Amino acid sequence: MSLKNTLRGTGVALVTPFTASGAVDFAALQKLIRFVLDAGVAYVVTLGTTGETSTLSKEEKVEVVQVTFDAVGAQVPVVVGVGGNNTAEVIKELHRLPLEKAAAVLSASPYYNKPSQEGIYQHYKALAAATSKPIILYNVPGRTGSNLTADTVLRLAHEVSGIAGIKEASGNMVQCMHILRRAPQDFLVVSGDDHLAMAQIACGMQGVISVAANCWPRDFSNMVRAALQQDFEGARILNHKLLPGYDLLFAENNPAGVKAALAQLGIIQNYLRLPLVPLSDGVAKQLTAYLHNPSA
Repeated sequence: MSLKNTLRGTGVALVTPFTASGAVDFAALQKLIRFVLDAGVAYVVTLGTTGETSTLSKEEKVEVVQVTFDAVGAQVPVVVGVGGNNTAEVIKELHRLPLEKAAAVLSASPYYNKPSQEGIYQHYKALAAATSKPIILYNVPGRTGSNLTADTVLRLAHEVSGIAGIKEASGNMVQCMHILRRAPQDFLVVSGDDHLAMAQIACGMQGVISVAANCWPRDFSNMVRAALQQDFEGARILNHKLLPGYDLLFAENNPAGVKAALAQLGIIQNYLRLPLVPLSDGVAKQLTAYLHNPSA
């Protein structure tokens, strides 16, 4: 079955909760998963950027994936993030992680190295050859330092078996439309930007992998569902309600904003791993006010 069917709607990029001692809080992770599933998200994504994956050990990554699969069961699909800027190491991780139950692998374009488009193409081609799992490209130039161009995306989509979709977070609407216009019929294209998700669905995307869906899973999922059903008046009402919340979640860094919100909702504790730190007091107070009165 095409990922366009299995991963249609709202995917939530799960945070990784920590305890005061800095350990992964697996009980809180299970609580968060129950929270988002009960609110109607379509699927979950673990070990993404929002999960502070770069600060997790190899052993912690394996356990996070296993706990996620156990908590989700057969309720919704699970996508696992596996990326990096050392192609050989990413391939080793594809073999090391327990991916048997994964619907797909989400893999960010290599960061820091700033490879050429040919280098990016060869990186993904090597990953696709190393796993039987479908791979979702992840273009997020604000983090990686390089843009995965529409031409390279389309080359991968048409030429490399196993490249099954893209999470597009460049913020470049024209680039997104070129991908949508020329992608294979069964190629999944989802938003990676909560602010733009509704507009990008209007352009033809199949949904979004969201940060905001951690803390506002019901409203956000309903917004995405309405947009996918072409009910843009209903989607706009919800999106306008959520818009100030998006601003606050990303005011300083991700996931500091969403972890602060989840802590206030009583789902996790507000701890991050360095180099990330909690929200500043000023933004935290604004977030508290929004949580108490989102329609203000």
